[in-house]
Amino acid sequence: MTLESTDTNATDSPAASDSSTSPASRASSTAPALPLTAGVWEIDPFHSAVNFSIRHLGISKVRGRFTDVQAELVVGESAEASSVTATIALASIDTGNKDRDAHVVASDLLDVEKRPTMTFRSTRIEGAGEEWSMEGELAIGDVTRTVTLAVEFGGVQGFPGHDRRHAGFEASGDIRRSEFGLDFAPGLLGEVVKIQLDMQFLEPEAEQG
Repeated sequence: MTLESTDTNATDSPAASDSSTSPASRASSTAPALPLTAGVWEIDPFHSAVNFSIRHLGISKVRGRFTDVQAELVVGESAEASSVTATIALASIDTGNKDRDAHVVASDLLDVEKRPTMTFRSTRIEGAGEEWSMEGELAIGDVTRTVTLAVEFGGVQGFPGHDRRHAGFEASGDIRRSEFGLDFAPGLLGEVVKIQLDMQFLEPEAEQG
C-alpha cells in the first residue's frame, strides 16, 4: 500500500507558516492517505496464492500451498486506519502429492480436526513507496503469535472487461513451527516455515446513485 503525502496546507500564506499552529493540527495536515478507494477490498481468489516452503532432511525444501483462502483489505484514510484479515483452511494444503497431503492433515501432524484454520489479523501497517511492513496476530488452532511480514505493493490496475480495479501485493515472512505446537518430525522437517503470499484485491463496487 503506497502512501502519498496529502499536505495541502504547505503554502507561503501566513496561516501555513504560523508557528502557533498546534502539533495536532500539523499532524492532521500531513496525515498520509492511501491511493486506494476507501472501503472493503475483497480477495481475487483466481489471482492470489498462499505458498510455503520447509526444509526436508536439512538438504532441500518441500514447497506447497493452501487453496482455500478468504481475505479482505479494509482501506481507511491512512495506513493506521487500514487492516488486513485472512482465514486459511489447513485441510486445503497442496504439496503436489495426495498421499503426503493426507498424512500431513492427520492427527499426528497438523491435526486439522483440532486445528481447522489458520487466521491472521493485522495490528500495524507502516512503510512508504513500494516497501511496507505488516505486523499482526497469526493463530493456528488455539495458539496465537505475533508475526511480521515484509510487503511489496505492486500497484493498482484495471482488468479488461471488469469495472473494478485490482490492487496487487507480495508478502513474505517466517514462522517457527514449535511456537505453534507443531513440533512433530524434528530432524525430518525444518523448524522454520517460509511464507510467500501473492495477493490481488478487488476495489469496492461503486455505489449506485
